[in-house]
Amino acid sequence: MAMVKPVIFQIAGFQNSGKTTFIKKLLRHLNKKGLSAATIKHHGHGGKPALDETKDSAQHVAAGAVVSLVEGDGRLIIHAEKKQWSLEEKLRLLLPFQTDVILIEGHKGEDFPKAVLLRTWDEAEKLLHLTSIQAVYYWDHSCIQHRNIKNVEAFHINDPDGLEWLSECLRAACKEKR
Repeated sequence: MAMVKPVIFQIAGFQNSGKTTFIKKLLRHLNKKGLSAATIKHHGHGGKPALDETKDSAQHVAAGAVVSLVEGDGRLIIHAEKKQWSLEEKLRLLLPFQTDVILIEGHKGEDFPKAVLLRTWDEAEKLLHLTSIQAVYYWDHSCIQHRNIKNVEAFHINDPDGLEWLSECLRAACKEKR
């Protein structure tokens, strides 16, 4: 069986720009269109993400395991630790799941097609230099008065047409890869 090559798409923006909420809405849209998706979230708050250190998998890793896999009633949890994980390594870990789409929350400096979420003009000034921007989702209309936003789709963050546009673009990209 051939490995499915997923469409990779980023959702970029500063903290509290609505990335997680946007991705949850997008995931529901993609699911309605029959597309499977995986996500990668960059934990940008500093330090390690929260983990129950009392569980066996955490204890196995603390004792020296590079990775610990736990399965129960169909749920699979992979606990792996090393000094740093590249985005490429994270993407490779998701490939066996053969999803249609991988959504990346964060990692804004990477060169994958992306949507940028903007709350303020100041954020627009700092983020619109990123590469491969396909769409901008803004909170304040002044964000799209920026000189670098030409030839890029722009939607208000709460405009349902923006989610529909993006999910259709991702669906079309998946069809091209098949």
